Amino acid sequence: MAEPLVLTLSCADRPGITARVTSFLFAGGGNILEAQQFNDRSSKAFFMRVEFDPGNWERDHLCDQFVGLANEFEMGWKLAQCDRPKRVLIMVSKFDHCLADLLYRWRIGELAMEPVAIISNHPRESIEHAHLGGIPFHQLPVTPETRPEQEAEVRKLADRYDAELVILARYMQILSDRQAEHFAGRCINIHHSFLPGFKGAKPYHQAYERGVKMIGASAHYVTADLDEGPIIHQAAEPVTHADSPDQLVRKGRNIESRVLAEAVRLHLEERVLLNGHRTVVFGN
Repeated sequence: MAEPLVLTLSCADRPGITARVTSFLFAGGGNILEAQQFNDRSSKAFFMRVEFDPGNWERDHLCDQFVGLANEFEMGWKLAQCDRPKRVLIMVSKFDHCLADLLYRWRIGELAMEPVAIISNHPRESIEHAHLGGIPFHQLPVTPETRPEQEAEVRKLADRYDAELVILARYMQILSDRQAEHFAGRCINIHHSFLPGFKGAKPYHQAYERGVKMIGASAHYVTADLDEGPIIHQAAEPVTHADSPDQLVRKGRNIESRVLAEAVRLHLEERVLLNGHRTVVFGN
């Protein structure tokens, strides 16, 4: 039996799109396992995700046949194999809790990914809590003066390992505009704050000074605008006046790990579609 496939698409909204897509799949013997759609009335855009058993369809033949329908509706679309692990490059600095959590979830089969390399601007000993096993590790120190060369090396490594997704797992360096553009749509960052508030450095300390009653974390796609990329997933947790900055950081670590892992899962499962500066996220 053929492995299930997932079709994602977006286009200008108009009548008949759902009927045409489902009829197309039915004509080839496909069996729909899960289907979700969203009509954005503000932008008059249509988004759809269909997971299906391809039946008589061969993937390449299906792609060839779908082109006509896609062109008719001027769709942006993608057809992917549901369970194929995506090749992932993870970048980290000294805080390794998100990295350790991602690797644990990968090892127990929760995340359909293949970690192909770890890049850090610090020595391997700095992430001693994360068991890397045989995953290649590359230390690439960076300073303001060496940033162009360091980022060029990151791009080379991403190409060498054929990375499909780059995860900034508390990588505490701001990417240049060129780097952000190079990895557009395939680079996820975890920001240790509930965006759009408390951007930049030490957000928990900012939150403490403002006496907030909720803290959170946000996972988003990286863009040239610092901490303003399309948000994939967020979570928050109540705090009180008795929580010190260190206690906020402790609570924040748990939120950060959960939020990043969920954002990565959603991306790996082709559940996130870009909608301008926003996202359409099809949950399960």
